[in-house]
Amino acid sequence: MVPSPAVPVAVNIDGVLYGQDNARVSVFDHGFLFGEGVYEVLRTYDRRPFLFPEHMKRLRASAARIALACPLTDEALLARIRETVAAAVLEGDAYVRILLTRGEGEIVYDPKACPSPTVVIIVKAHADPPAEAMVNGVGLSLASVVRNHPGSVDPAIKSNNLLNNALAMQQAYREGAFEALMKNHRGELCECAQSNIFFVRDGVLLTPPVDAGLLVGVTRGFVLELAAASGRRTEERVLLEDDLASVREAFLTSTTREIVPVVRIGTYTIGEGRPGCVTRQLMDAFTAGVPGRLT
Repeated sequence: MVPSPAVPVAVNIDGVLYGQDNARVSVFDHGFLFGEGVYEVLRTYDRRPFLFPEHMKRLRASAARIALACPLTDEALLARIRETVAAAVLEGDAYVRILLTRGEGEIVYDPKACPSPTVVIIVKAHADPPAEAMVNGVGLSLASVVRNHPGSVDPAIKSNNLLNNALAMQQAYREGAFEALMKNHRGELCECAQSNIFFVRDGVLLTPPVDAGLLVGVTRGFVLELAAASGRRTEERVLLEDDLASVREAFLTSTTREIVPVVRIGTYTIGEGRPGCVTRQLMDAFTAGVPGRLT
């Protein structure tokens, strides 16, 4: 079934194309019942996926952590993505969400109840952050919701169960913030609800370490590569809320947002309250580096 031309969204469920109005997954799918599933979000440039191998590596790592086998090769997934992008009615680039769930089965926790995983690909128009955000920077909320404890749900799993993130973002919306910066169970700055976070202090690019309990962002890794290539000193360092008073720049990174300058976090003004030169340099380097990482 081909999506209606009036609806610029295409959904691929286990190899079959639908429009957004008729795409359905069973209520007995364990992704719906128990949140058993993982996902990745990609975006395209010139209709070509960006950092595709890195996203697939993380998808498979997340799936392996919950003993979920992906039934498709990377090549087969890429073919489905391209088919779905072609089916969507888009004027520009695409937002691509891949969801892999345990699949349909009885209402029990036994994985054997689900013989076939479900693979969903959602394609819709990509939306850049507001131009004002990129020029003037954004404010973040300091979330009262703590990031998942590593001993509970491993933050390295990019899980379909996003209640933790959703609650943090609800607070950010109430406070009029662009994003929510979360702490871990030790009170260390960790990551944002939908992004990774970077700081600049004394000319050094700082970001929380993986063992702070963050998801290892694909765009985070790309930015660290760009910084290293430019000779910029980078460190993974434990940072606390009190450290916000001494950082000179901050920015967040994500697949759909690239690099967004941050000028306020909670009650703290970052640096001089405007995007800094290191942030701007990395934004330019990001744009220049994109063509070489398309599939």
